[in-house]
Amino acid sequence: MSDPRRQVPRTDALLVEPPIAAAVERIGRSLVKQAVGAAQQRVRDGALDPAKVVDDVLAGLPPSASSLHPVLNATGVLLHTNLGRAPLSAAAVDALSGAAGTSDVELDLATGARGRRGQGAIDALAGAVPDAGAVHVVNNGAAALVLAATALAAGRDIVIARGEMVEIGDGFRIPDLLVSTGARLREVGTTNRVTRNDYSDAIGPDTGFVLKVHPSNFIVTGFTSAVPVGDLRGLGVPVVADIGSGLLAPHPALPDEPDAATTLRRGADLVTASGDKLLGGPQAGLLLGDPELVTRLRRHPLARALRVDKLTLAALEATLRGPATPTAQALAADPAALHRRATALASALSEQDVDAVAVRSAATVGGGGAPGVELPSAAVSLPAGYAAPLRAGDPPVLARIDRGRCLLDLRGLPGSADETLRAAVLAARNA
Repeated sequence: MSDPRRQVPRTDALLVEPPIAAAVERIGRSLVKQAVGAAQQRVRDGALDPAKVVDDVLAGLPPSASSLHPVLNATGVLLHTNLGRAPLSAAAVDALSGAAGTSDVELDLATGARGRRGQGAIDALAGAVPDAGAVHVVNNGAAALVLAATALAAGRDIVIARGEMVEIGDGFRIPDLLVSTGARLREVGTTNRVTRNDYSDAIGPDTGFVLKVHPSNFIVTGFTSAVPVGDLRGLGVPVVADIGSGLLAPHPALPDEPDAATTLRRGADLVTASGDKLLGGPQAGLLLGDPELVTRLRRHPLARALRVDKLTLAALEATLRGPATPTAQALAADPAALHRRATALASALSEQDVDAVAVRSAATVGGGGAPGVELPSAAVSLPAGYAAPLRAGDPPVLARIDRGRCLLDLRGLPGSADETLRAAVLAARNA
């Protein structure tokens, strides 16, 4: 019997095969060589016909050079942190592609001189919130707060209510973040109640600013009191409000969620927020407010370390100037239309002998926004056993388990995804 190793095609010969060479150009030599090596090993093991190696290599290649997978979010959590929060609009995706090469991110094409970095995105943000005298952008919401604390209160006091000393996820806590800047925290009030006098009594010559933090991922009810931003005016120090979720203007579906425009009009000197939550854009930290304060932050040495890249600036500008984002569309979705979609999808699956039923459900904003708010939605209910094979599918589908059933909530998905969902469920059944 001949040695099977003699039948293994050589690596160099496989890499010059036209379809494999094209894959090298598309995703790189390293990933292709991994697939080649795996196919060669199957030939050695006698599990693969040497004549079929090229096809096997192509079948084993990843779709791109990145290990990230596009995932269909059927959880009913619109801004799912584990899924990267807000999905970008088509306009933002196009902007990313356009900015990926060399671009005029910091160049005035008319004069040939250096221009302000990301001027287009800055102008778009300022235009979206006219109440802000000036704006600046850093690389995430926590960075915006860190920059404010460092520039305005390093070695000084930040006055903050005890009930607003929140944890923002994955063990990161606002007080730890603030103390890391060299600021001192002056806690006022109790866990459930704070008054304006508590704040005023804590103000002194070492006070950098008063901080209001929106408890964006929990609610406290019962015997409680808080001090609105407007009531903190006149204390003699800046009022900084971290609204968190990035809502720029009031939204009818979220009447209790703070927004940047209203918060500034009510007296905040500076507002910080995230770009990848309710705004529906890329990860970014937004700083809006008093021109003198924003300039101090923008010119602080730390601002250089926290600045955003050209891709973020391009996507942010397109988000602000472009059509409604997927997040905005999901918030505005008609529950009746969602139920019609769920009914049609469940019916199509039932015709294929899948135990599928259309049910009413409740979606949430998620991502540290609008805690306690339920958004009427609709879902396709499947046996719980579908959850794992759906996650392992192509594309992966992330559902949620509720009362022993696997729910595909449609609030966070456009109607164009329904056929993909149907095919994914049928593939999961056969997995």
